[in-house]
Amino acid sequence: MEQTEQNRLVLTKCCNDGTRPVGPPRGGRKMNMQHFPRTSLAAKLPPFQAPPAPVFLVGLLLVCAVSITLLPLTMGIALLAAGAITIAVLIRPWVGLVALAIAIPWAAAWPLSVAGVALDGTDLLLVLTVAAWLAQGVVRRRIVVPRLPLIVPLLLFAGIQAVALVGAESYREGLPELLKWVQVLVLYVVVAAVLPKERAGWLVAGLLLAAVSQAVFGVYQFLNQTGPDEFVLMGRFLRAYGTFRQPNPFAGYLGLAAPLAVSLAIWVWSATMATRREPGRLAIDVVPRSWQQIALPLASVVICLGVLVSWSRGAWLALAAALLVVFLAHARRAAPALIVAAAALAWIMVIFGLTDLLPASISARIGDLGDYIGLVDVARTEVTGASFSVIERLAHWQAAINMWTDHPWLGVGPGNYATVYELYRLPRWQDALGHAHNVYLNIAGESGVLGLLGYLLLWAAGIWQALRSTASNRRFVAAVGAGVLGGLVHATVHNVFDNLWVQHIYLVLALMFGLLAVLNSDEIKS
Repeated sequence: MEQTEQNRLVLTKCCNDGTRPVGPPRGGRKMNMQHFPRTSLAAKLPPFQAPPAPVFLVGLLLVCAVSITLLPLTMGIALLAAGAITIAVLIRPWVGLVALAIAIPWAAAWPLSVAGVALDGTDLLLVLTVAAWLAQGVVRRRIVVPRLPLIVPLLLFAGIQAVALVGAESYREGLPELLKWVQVLVLYVVVAAVLPKERAGWLVAGLLLAAVSQAVFGVYQFLNQTGPDEFVLMGRFLRAYGTFRQPNPFAGYLGLAAPLAVSLAIWVWSATMATRREPGRLAIDVVPRSWQQIALPLASVVICLGVLVSWSRGAWLALAAALLVVFLAHARRAAPALIVAAAALAWIMVIFGLTDLLPASISARIGDLGDYIGLVDVARTEVTGASFSVIERLAHWQAAINMWTDHPWLGVGPGNYATVYELYRLPRWQDALGHAHNVYLNIAGESGVLGLLGYLLLWAAGIWQALRSTASNRRFVAAVGAGVLGGLVHATVHNVFDNLWVQHIYLVLALMFGLLAVLNSDEIKS
């Protein structure tokens, strides 16, 4: 009786003080919390007295109201939306990740200039989200960084890039290239640090929504010939390029999202069949099951259609490989049958092409891929309208190889391909195009064999993390893992013919890596 009375008094005192009693959860069970091994960067920061929340919010709203009154309507609405997003991100930093996923393909359409530096909404959202994470850490007097499996490969690759930059001819061109991978590292850590596992579905929804909107815009361009004359096809259509200025990065961006959409479409239907008698929602969802059954397959079709209308041969080949990997991940027992079916489909495509059953434009487009395999002599091959794009790429591959041969260990410096291109180009090919149209040769030419090995190590570690996720007992986690794995396979293949790490597409990579880390947080060990 005395012990019970003492417990009651302690509990009453804790409640009156506004504190919580320390003790095990009810039933003596361990709480299921998202957990990473963590490293404390600042265990004891100096005290920070934040302004009262109402005062801060009222002040911010007054500034917005005055600005809307004084500025034009469009700019005022944009400022109000920016203020609302800022408040939401400062309160819940994970909201910034969802906004960032949506903004990545669209923000470049409205470029900004701050102090002479070219920026866009993606840059501002990234800075805001990182600042919100750090601000919350300062208020709590403790900033904690999860120990994640890809931190070491990312640090190694970025470090090699930094060393290679020392000998570069142009720091102005090299620093932005180095900053890309620093941003990937920072965003990867922030996703794992601020995204609650139960909110992971929102990040997935943001990634897919952005990809669907770009695909729809691309189909509109294709049908209405909205774009440059050099992208016109057959006099009636136009190669879709979205907001990416070129069809290949547009297709590469959609290729990262298409396998994720297809994998989740397979998951939602298989999960629905397994739980068809249970009402309500599935695990880690944003919308009810009935909506998902329609939305996810439709998103898959629309995104894949966007890749098709880009008219990018490398993207077509990469998407075929990615979807095969997704199907194999979902049906391991049916893997032999799927491989046989894929081989049969390839033979059917060949037969159709030989017998002119395929549209001439598509069969010719696919047939040109053979020129890459043959690796023709660029210097002696006659250039025609049909072979120009293939020969041009091969010429830039040779220029990158020449750079690598001349600087085998650390290359000519990250971002300096175009700067030194004149010294290594082949005759007749004066335009540097910005990169070598092959990520592996581009990295080898700019960062040498050390940079290439660092990139391949990072890529292998990312694929391994996605493979581990596909083996999860949680079906949603396994489906996301299969989708991310398919996206990585797409990038692996497509990057043989182009450089997809432009216009913030690399941040999609960071979001996907961070998403895997969050969903597998309980399985990460120190």
